Amino acid sequence: MSLIATEGLSLRYGPVAALSNVNIAIAKGEIVTLIGPNGSGKSSLVRALLGAVRPAAGRITRAPGLKIGYVPQKLAVDARMPLSVGRFLSLPNRRPEPEVAAMLARTGVPGLEHRQITALSGGQFQRVLLARALLAAPDLLILDEATQGLDQPGTAAFYALIEDIRRETGAAILMVSHDLHVVMSASDRVICLNGHVCCEGHPRVVTAAPEYRALFGHGTHGTMALYQHAHDHAHDACTHEEKPAHAR
Repeated sequence: MSLIATEGLSLRYGPVAALSNVNIAIAKGEIVTLIGPNGSGKSSLVRALLGAVRPAAGRITRAPGLKIGYVPQKLAVDARMPLSVGRFLSLPNRRPEPEVAAMLARTGVPGLEHRQITALSGGQFQRVLLARALLAAPDLLILDEATQGLDQPGTAAFYALIEDIRRETGAAILMVSHDLHVVMSASDRVICLNGHVCCEGHPRVVTAAPEYRALFGHGTHGTMALYQHAHDHAHDACTHEEKPAHAR
């Protein structure tokens, strides 16, 4: 059974179509990555899955009691507001200090409980956001460009941590990313959007698809020889619709 699925999902912002007839499903324990050019509807799909926007057509089904953890692309914090990491992680519900300390250690930033949020580096802040999402013990963890602003070693370390979390918790992971090389080695399944699902499946299948190459060229093809992921999904599908450019 899927944790979350869309059927014929379409989104509009006024007269502008953001997504059309999107059908996806995410199962427990899998890592799925959304890719696509700017304006392809990736963030719009995430907002719909989170319940932040209402579909113009179609529906979204969620498993009963589904808990979703969310790590946003960025989060603005007023530099004038005194807010420690520990307090931030206890919003809106107070968390026991040992629980907060353990989760910070788990996400690779131990001992930051009393550090001011505004004093964190970009990499530290992203790991604190991840810790906050994980404190809710989610069934599905959604990461929207969570490695934006990290250098290459930091990005690789972040994805390795996500793989560990999936293995330890069994949570499903949905990632939005532009880091194509890393994504292909970190994902069980890739969904390529460009206003609709233009290509979907195992990373090897997606990188060989004409729809993918029309959008991204052949840049990641050589890296697939290094792909050693143990999970190989049977459902690999590519459509052949024209791909209009839509705003997110």
